[in-house]
Amino acid sequence: MATRPRSPKHEYELYVELEIERYKDKVPRRTLLAIGDEAVKSLETQAQTSLTELLLCAEVDRIIKQRLGLQPYAAWKRKQAKTIAEWRKPERWGMRADDALVRAAKSTNSGHFLLAGAIDEGPALYLAANGCEVITLDPDEESLERVQVAAAAVGLTSRIHGLVADLGSWSPDGPLNAVVCAAAAFSGLSDAERRRAIALLQSATTAGGTHMVGTSAHGMRLFPIEELRSVYLGWQVSVERGGTSTETFTAQKMVS
Repeated sequence: MATRPRSPKHEYELYVELEIERYKDKVPRRTLLAIGDEAVKSLETQAQTSLTELLLCAEVDRIIKQRLGLQPYAAWKRKQAKTIAEWRKPERWGMRADDALVRAAKSTNSGHFLLAGAIDEGPALYLAANGCEVITLDPDEESLERVQVAAAAVGLTSRIHGLVADLGSWSPDGPLNAVVCAAAAFSGLSDAERRRAIALLQSATTAGGTHMVGTSAHGMRLFPIEELRSVYLGWQVSVERGGTSTETFTAQKMVS
């Protein structure tokens, strides 16, 4: 599951590539054709022996990069360091120093986290900035893309792995130090499927690892606390309330 960290230069190139592709996806076809014509004219004025498709694509990307006003590598790297330092702070994401996720990040020391189900980018970026490997699991591709775009902007793509899937169809392929599941992650699963999914996550979790399960969404309880207690027998459990209508069931796997 672990991946080899990419160099800052490689991360910058991925960021530029992603921004260019997003631009191409958003603008109308006539705009891209106009950029293509501009690229052809630009290359014709240069001392090129032949106009190849590869050269044309590279020139189109150069023009788009210029239009987007993307920073050169040196400026991006300076900003990256400052941003990551800010993202390492839990308060940047509306979390407290004693929140379960923050405690888990500190105790695992660059561990492996699974974030599942309608989770915003804050937890994933906080964990990645603090050196953790993060899998984001969600059937909504747009949610995953939002996280990846934010990660790419500061060179954290090698630490965040987005998967379009749900807990009913996905199985861990390596050990997990912590699991964070929104209540919505279990939507559409039968009782048997829900228990099977939790059992798989439990077996993949290392001793001392933590599970954090949201029990409600939009002010409505979706996951009974007593059901969770029954499937986490032998774990150290608690219920942490983060507001008037939100609560998180937290369970720590005991060290045998």
